[in-house]
Amino acid sequence: MPATPQKNRATRRVLAATAGLATVGALVAAMPAGAQERGHGHGHGHQPRTVDVQLLSFNDLHGNLEPPAGSAGNVSETQPDGTVKAIPAGGVEYLATSLRTARKGNPYSVTAAGGDMVGASPLLSGLFHDEPTIEALNGLDLDVTAVGNHEFDEGAAELARLQNGGCHPVEGCYEKGKKFEGADFPYLAANVTKEKTGKPLLKPYTVWKKNGVRIGFIGVTLEGTPDIVTANGVKGLKFHDEVETINKYARELDRKGVKSIVALIHEGGAPASTSYNYDCDSPGAGDGISGPIVDIAKGITPKVDALVTGHTHQAYVCTVPDPSGQPRMVTSASSFGKVYTDTTLTYDRRTKDIVRTSVKSANHVVTRDQARATDMTRLIDRWNKLAAPIASKPQGWISADINGRGSTAPEKPLGNVIADAQLEGLAPADKGGAEVAFMNPGGIRADLVHKASGGEGDGVVTYGEAFTVQPFTNMMNVVDLTGAQLVTALQQQVSGSNAASPKILQISEGLTYTLDLTKSGADRVVAGTIKLNGAAIDPARTYRVAMNEFLAGGGDGFAALGQGTNKLVGASDLDLFNAYLATHSTATAPLAPPATDRITVIQ
Repeated sequence: MPATPQKNRATRRVLAATAGLATVGALVAAMPAGAQERGHGHGHGHQPRTVDVQLLSFNDLHGNLEPPAGSAGNVSETQPDGTVKAIPAGGVEYLATSLRTARKGNPYSVTAAGGDMVGASPLLSGLFHDEPTIEALNGLDLDVTAVGNHEFDEGAAELARLQNGGCHPVEGCYEKGKKFEGADFPYLAANVTKEKTGKPLLKPYTVWKKNGVRIGFIGVTLEGTPDIVTANGVKGLKFHDEVETINKYARELDRKGVKSIVALIHEGGAPASTSYNYDCDSPGAGDGISGPIVDIAKGITPKVDALVTGHTHQAYVCTVPDPSGQPRMVTSASSFGKVYTDTTLTYDRRTKDIVRTSVKSANHVVTRDQARATDMTRLIDRWNKLAAPIASKPQGWISADINGRGSTAPEKPLGNVIADAQLEGLAPADKGGAEVAFMNPGGIRADLVHKASGGEGDGVVTYGEAFTVQPFTNMMNVVDLTGAQLVTALQQQVSGSNAASPKILQISEGLTYTLDLTKSGADRVVAGTIKLNGAAIDPARTYRVAMNEFLAGGGDGFAALGQGTNKLVGASDLDLFNAYLATHSTATAPLAPPATDRITVIQ
C-alpha cells in the first residue's frame, strides 16, 4: 500500500455541496402483477410482438458501500393507518441481493443509474478516490449511468480515470500487483462539453441490445453543476440545458432507428411526502411533486419513454405529462442505496417503441433483513483492511447522536458543531482572525452516531466517522466582508436561486437572527434581527468571516460570500473538525449535542 493516502494526499477532494438530497437507491420497480403472465415472448419458435423489459435503476449512491449509520440509513414508509415507520436500509451487500432477486424470471433486464455514484463518499471509498465503489458497481452489473455533479468533484481527468481505469496519478496503485480497471459500464454526459473543442466530454448516449430489442439511454447532469462544484472541478467544461440536450440526442437516436428511449437525468424533485410509497399521482398526474424535474419532464420530447432522475435524494414514482399531454413515468430512488425501483417497459417489436400506456414502476426498500451478497462482503472487507489504520483512530467522544444530514430543521446540531469548530480554529490572529463562520448544509454528509460502528465502543468518534461527515477535505478561507455583504449573504439563503429550495447556512455561536418562513424571498431573513454577540450588524464595518473554499467561491448561490477580500487560507475543514472534537471531549466528559437556538424560526 502506498504512503498513508489521507495525510500525504496531494489532490484534495473538492466539495460539491448538493442542495438537497440526491436520490441514491436502486431504481428497480417490481414487476406488476400479471406482467409475466402476459409473457410477451420469452421465445419458443416465433417471437411474440411485445416483450417486457425490466428496468432496474438507482441514484445517488455516493460511495455508501456499507449501510449508512443513524437516521441517514432509514427509509420512511407510510403504514395503512397513516403512521410513518422508519426502516433501516442500504448497503451494497443488500443492494446486490435486491437487484439479483428482482432480475430472476426477467430475461430482459437492464440496470441504470441517475448519477452521483461517487463523491462525498464515506472514508471506505473516499480514501481510495472511489475505486472501491466503481468495483462494486461493476459487481452489481450496472449497465449505464448518467454523470452527476459529484462525478466532477475531482475534475474531468479523474472522472476519465474512473471510466477508463489506471492507478491514481499521485497515490499510485492501492493494492500490490493490482491495477484499477475502471468502470465496465459507460458514464453518459450528453450535456457536458469541452470549452476548447465544443465536443462532448464523454459519450452522450448508449444503446442496450438483446435479441433484437434496442433501448437508447441518454444521460445528463443538471445544468447548474458549476454552481455546486468548486471551480477546479469543472474547469474547461461547459454545461448545457438538460431539455435541449436530451431532445437533440433523442432525435439522433430516432434517426438511427432507436425508438425506445430512456433519459437518465441527475436532477430531481420533491414529493409532498418523504415516504417512499407515497402516491404522487393522487389526485392527478404529478400533482404531488414539485421542483426542477417537473418543468424538465414537461419539456422533453415524447420520443423519450421514461425518466430516471436523482440529485434530490427523494423517492418517488410519478407520471408527469409530456409536451403532447400524455403521462410519462418519472422515478427516483432515494439515496445511499436504500431504495430501488423496478420499471416494466413493454417493447413492441413491430414499432420498436415502448407501449407507454403499459409502463409501470414501483419503489422498493433495500432492507437489511435479507441475505448479504458474499462477493460484496468480500469487497468491503478487503478495502476495510487497507483503510483500518486510518479509519479506526479515535478523534473524540459524544454523549448522544448529533444529527446533521438526518436533521430536517434549518439549524442542525451538527451544523453548529462544525461552524463552531471552524470559528475556534480560525479565530486566532495568526490563523485569520475570524469573528464568524458559515457552513453550507449540503456539505454535512452524515450524522455523528453514538452507537459504535465497529470495535471502537459506543460514543467514540473515529477518523472514518468524522471523514464521512466532512469527506471533501475543503481548505478553509478567512475573508473580509462588510456587514452589508453579510446581510445579503444571509438573504441569499432564501432568495435568488435558493428561493424555491432554501439553503440555510449553519452559523457559529454568537450570530443570531430570525427566519420568518411566513414571508417570501429575501424578506424571510428579518434584517433588523441579525446580531453578532448581541450587537446589530453594522453595514459599513468589515468582518472577518470563515468558510470553506466552496462557499468562498460563491458556491450554492451565495454570490455575496464570493466577494470577500484579504483572503487567508487555513487548515482543512476536516482537520478543524477533528481538532475541535479532541479539545472539547474526553471519554469521561463527552461532547453533548448543542442547543439549536441561533436561528429563531417563525413558521
